[in-house]
Amino acid sequence: MQRTELIAAAKTLSAEMDALDFADPVAYTYNPLDYAWAGHEAYIQRFGSGQKDVLYLGMNPGPFGMAQTGVPFGEIAAVTLWMGIAASVGAPPATHPKRPVQGFSCPRSEVSGRRLWGLFEELYGTAEQFFAHAYVANYCPLIWMGESGANITPTQLPKEQVARIDAACQRHLVRLIEVLQPRCLVGVGAYALQQLQTAAAALPEREFVLGTILHPSPASPVANKHWPERPRRQVLEILTRANLPLPPLA
Repeated sequence: MQRTELIAAAKTLSAEMDALDFADPVAYTYNPLDYAWAGHEAYIQRFGSGQKDVLYLGMNPGPFGMAQTGVPFGEIAAVTLWMGIAASVGAPPATHPKRPVQGFSCPRSEVSGRRLWGLFEELYGTAEQFFAHAYVANYCPLIWMGESGANITPTQLPKEQVARIDAACQRHLVRLIEVLQPRCLVGVGAYALQQLQTAAAALPEREFVLGTILHPSPASPVANKHWPERPRRQVLEILTRANLPLPPLA
């Protein structure tokens, strides 16, 4: 039942994203919940059951992670070898020549995904141990690119476009929290934490422990210098603050 609810919520979010139009600076928009749905559904089916202590939230897909696999932070080696997921992947309606979608055959590694899932493997060992207590999602499923193929983040979009995105993504995030019933809401980076704070405010009957961990992006000098030591300490501090069991390999 829970996985069915997560699948329905993701399909609703995908449809709402498809109904949006994007102008400058956006030249290309990819929605992995469409063309890589099989990978996303496999992720939910495998790991979306049971109440979760912690929900980790990212911002939106990376070009060599979820954009290729449909799995949040979906670096291919982590998805196939650690999670045991493989699926067929199609292509967006329009593809930038510098950002092809090659699915699970993509030769590039998503550094953010490799770092994040590597951290959880270091702390929990197996994917089953991690997902017994936690879940990882992205706030927004879309990836945007300019004419050059450069990535565009939600913070770079015009305010009127952001408002429409937030309306749908907040509804989905609140639904995720209602279904998964986490006690901890953890933003992977400051942007995601802000979205979790907004969602938590929409659920005043619930009490949450909110926190953030360092974003694993290779564009961050801090992450390049302090990964995985700093986020490891942050995870343990958040779990301790919430009186939750520490990871078995901590």
